[in-house]
Amino acid sequence: MFRTPHSILRNVCLLLLVALPLACANNAASTSSSPASATAVAPAENAEQKKAPAQKTTAFDGDRAFQHVKAQVAFGPRPAGSAAIEKTREYLLRELKSYGLKTSLDEFTATTPQGKVKFKNVIAELPGQTSDIIVISSHYDTKPYKEFTFVGANDGGSSTGALLEIARVMAESKEKRRFTYQFAFFDGEEAFCREWSQCLNGTDHTYGSRHMVERLQKEKQLERVKALILLDMIGDKDLTIPREETSSAWLVEAIWGTARELGYQKQFPSRPFAIGDDDHMPFLRAGVPAVDIIDFEYGGDDNPHWHTAEDTLDKLSPQSLKIVGDVVLLSLPRIEAQIK
Repeated sequence: MFRTPHSILRNVCLLLLVALPLACANNAASTSSSPASATAVAPAENAEQKKAPAQKTTAFDGDRAFQHVKAQVAFGPRPAGSAAIEKTREYLLRELKSYGLKTSLDEFTATTPQGKVKFKNVIAELPGQTSDIIVISSHYDTKPYKEFTFVGANDGGSSTGALLEIARVMAESKEKRRFTYQFAFFDGEEAFCREWSQCLNGTDHTYGSRHMVERLQKEKQLERVKALILLDMIGDKDLTIPREETSSAWLVEAIWGTARELGYQKQFPSRPFAIGDDDHMPFLRAGVPAVDIIDFEYGGDDNPHWHTAEDTLDKLSPQSLKIVGDVVLLSLPRIEAQIK
């Protein structure tokens, strides 16, 4: 993922705080600058939808999710095209099949700064009452570094571990769901070059998510995808996930509203934040409502552990994984209710 410089973002946020009261006074119905703002609008929640979730927790097991993170880290650095990511992929497929889910590999080859690389998205499907799809996703590759060993416990590992556990809980549930769910593990989110937009005219990243959108468009199946939820960097002990403002506003409200009702205002603060780019953006650009659940304050305000040798297991917490898992699972009925 890519983020604008922290100091610039802080200044932007301060300006927003000053301007917001004036904007609200002049226009009670605010609009979004998101690339998908035209398609991200959902009906206002009725009184029933606004009620706090009857459940305050789910069967999501934070310790089990953490064990999945440990298993990935044990494989070592997992950049796209490596032997370690192949081992990770085999682990994902074995787990997903054990839950009784139908799995598939979305394989493709793309040109990278390191030449042609073969990528493989892992997709598991849970059938619903309709063929319309909600995608819950993560990337499972890690950024390649020669200078140090980068195991990506949080960046790649935490969201992938949580997504496996979300898939297990939903697969084992007896609840009949209206929508078909796909659990998508994207390959090649990370740039091969050091900087996100350094190479290939700024396209050296998000290989897997871009390919999935392009494939669905080619197959004329993209309109079946009604929403995408992206998890990224969600395991920090000091979990802080502000509202990502390039995301579709109604999805943000559904998820952060659920977090608030569950008592997780500290972990899901209402202040705005913009990541700049991530695996949700190809979907937004294609008109699919999407949301990025990401803690980009890993180790502190300036994200000091991100893309460093310090991104290790000791910085993570099973409780953080549990919080995110519960919030996502308990927000799904609200999300489903807003899709026509």
